[in-house]
Amino acid sequence: MQHRTQNADVVVIGGGLAGVSAAVAAARLGSRVSLVTNRPVLGGNSSSEVRVWVVGATAHGHQRFARETGIMGELFLENQYRNPEGNPFYWDQTILDLVRAEPNLQLHLNTDVRIVTMDESSDAVGTRRIASVAGWTMGSEIETQFTAPVFIDCTGDGLVGHLAGAESRIGREGRAEHGEPWAPELPDDELLGSSIFFYTKDAGRPERFVAPDIARDIRDTPILTNRIIRTGDNGCNYWWIEWGGELDTVAENEQIRDELWSVVYGIWDYIKNSGEFDADNLTLEWVGSIPGKREYRRFVGDHTLTQADLLDQVDFDDAVAFGGWSIDLHPVEGVYAETAGAHQRFSNGTYGIPFRSLYSRDVDNLLFAGRNISASHIAFGSTRVMATCSTQGQAVGTAASLASRHGFTPRQLAGEALPLLQRTLLQEDAPVIGITAEDPDDLAATATVTASSALRGVSTLDDLGAGERFSLDRDVAVLMPVAPTLDEVTFLLDARADTTLRVELWGSGKRQNAVPVEHLKDASTEITGGTDVRVTVRFDWTPDREQNAVLIVRANPDVELVLTDGHPYGLLALTAKHTSDEVFDDHIPDEQDQTILDWNARKLRGRSFALELGASSTAYAPERIVDGYQRPYGGPHLWSSERVDASRSLAAEPEHLELRWESPVTVGSVRIVLNDDVDVDLINLHHHRTDFEAVPDLVADYRLEGSIDGVWTVLAEVAGNRHRHRIHDLDAVDLDALRLVATATNGSPYVTVSSIKVYEQPSGRTTRPRRARPLR
Repeated sequence: MQHRTQNADVVVIGGGLAGVSAAVAAARLGSRVSLVTNRPVLGGNSSSEVRVWVVGATAHGHQRFARETGIMGELFLENQYRNPEGNPFYWDQTILDLVRAEPNLQLHLNTDVRIVTMDESSDAVGTRRIASVAGWTMGSEIETQFTAPVFIDCTGDGLVGHLAGAESRIGREGRAEHGEPWAPELPDDELLGSSIFFYTKDAGRPERFVAPDIARDIRDTPILTNRIIRTGDNGCNYWWIEWGGELDTVAENEQIRDELWSVVYGIWDYIKNSGEFDADNLTLEWVGSIPGKREYRRFVGDHTLTQADLLDQVDFDDAVAFGGWSIDLHPVEGVYAETAGAHQRFSNGTYGIPFRSLYSRDVDNLLFAGRNISASHIAFGSTRVMATCSTQGQAVGTAASLASRHGFTPRQLAGEALPLLQRTLLQEDAPVIGITAEDPDDLAATATVTASSALRGVSTLDDLGAGERFSLDRDVAVLMPVAPTLDEVTFLLDARADTTLRVELWGSGKRQNAVPVEHLKDASTEITGGTDVRVTVRFDWTPDREQNAVLIVRANPDVELVLTDGHPYGLLALTAKHTSDEVFDDHIPDEQDQTILDWNARKLRGRSFALELGASSTAYAPERIVDGYQRPYGGPHLWSSERVDASRSLAAEPEHLELRWESPVTVGSVRIVLNDDVDVDLINLHHHRTDFEAVPDLVADYRLEGSIDGVWTVLAEVAGNRHRHRIHDLDAVDLDALRLVATATNGSPYVTVSSIKVYEQPSGRTTRPRRARPLR
């Protein structure tokens, strides 16, 4: 048996996606980080041990322009390239490679932290601080004491904070505490339950199944009446195999596991032996051994997120992360409930998560991320999903690094040092929405930005493709940027007879939304029957500030709109809910009056209706790359080239962005944020297959050129890019201009760039490069 001590700047306990993101974020900022987890693999509930889908703000495509960027975004993009079929073991290695690429990060797998030592000197001055935690590494007989000025609890169950005496709560608040309509009248101890899943495969020959003694006869339960069993479902398709919400999900974890096993083997026994399924050749490939927990402790910070914060999309000054998953609550009886498996309510778009909900209000050096943050039980129903937990993790990892370096407390970072925290998050392309921060070190802000070309209007007429038609058997809508005015819009359509086309102009409410919220204007026009008819509708609307607008075209059985195969970035075609639509999930009834669900973005994602705005637009101007935003927010906030014709070779005739200064500047680092289409829903496992290795909108091949005394010199060159955020550290050079030259995309006919930041000093990144291509 060995005893060791490891001194760090930041200690992160918990190796789920929140903990991984926190540790990587801090390490990239130069902090020495210890990442300690009691599991043999990283990823928490998403790992091959449990196999839960990584979902987040995109909400399986219900939300729009909502996919996480930052570290979570890197994992999504890398997994898409390496693991398009969603192999759980490949996902494990994708996360492990991310962590091991950081030389400032020491990883401790299989190490269980059970002892927390407080700083005795802090009690004398009326504060409480953690001095160290101790972990036992199973299989190695090593006990390690981890010391640091800052600790992050990403354990999910909140054990470290609990041992430190941080205030927390378990169960549901009463309705009056936060004024939450979904809360019970009185507080109670009910929780969301835990889950175990299973995978099946076709053995190619008949396989029998002899049920183990633990298998429950599900014919004696409400399962067959209230749940749907299908032979093609695997893993998280069975999210509703849930139990334990009426128990203490930690103290009774073993009992919960056994009960979940009895359900899993009971369901499989019914599939194999009831005669109700064509399952002769099917066999079990994998059954989980560890319950995937949903809920336990929630710490109390300086702000507790509530139902109203999420559904009203409150604009927090200290927002450092975001979510968008529904408030998703399950019956306490779990799989044995007589009611639906879930009860969901969506906000109209993404919502912000304030930094004040991510640190303890009574332990001065404790931050947290994941399902243990400061949120009510109702709000936790949304913030608990793993991609959202990752956004919190990157925020607290960034904060912990700054706190360790500058001696701040978390509360100071939420106050006078907040601009530094938010500026650092933006520099790292962290997942934040609607946040800008002045960056005095960014030389790009003082440059004049020009481009080889730019979209000067909003039109889809160059993307007609085969000219497929969409019958107006329902209302449809188009989200589009208005910058600065929407005078008229022309649609291309077929009309079976003379008729009237009714079109309405709506605002989206919050700038991050992509749904009709505020009715603004009505218009109509008479149509003469015919094919490929151009119909123009006038609105003459100039908003007070640039924003997205939603044009609703009302149903008309005599009209078919022409569909396109693509569109400029930032447009989105929506279809109204229709009785013929497939149910998204049989186990979740739709709540009424949910705008997100009333307008479907999945049906025509990537396509649009043939249309053209009359007025010119500045939505895609080159200077958008220095406007402070790095993702859609009331508009696309990026530069887009003109559409590149299929016959044109970008390698021979590239598109470029140029930043020019009045006098030479010293450049040591360039940070490029490329457009990776955050509207596309990516996922780590098998929920759906996305048919590309790299997001088509991403620039694939480019070079960075610098003008030195008027002579252009290549500073860096990249081929086969599949990443969104590229950092180029350079030997310091005096430049009068900088140019990004794009010679290929990953398939898009538009070259798009979200942001370029330029600094005198190098980034300080020590991340080891990943293998660019697999060995052949």
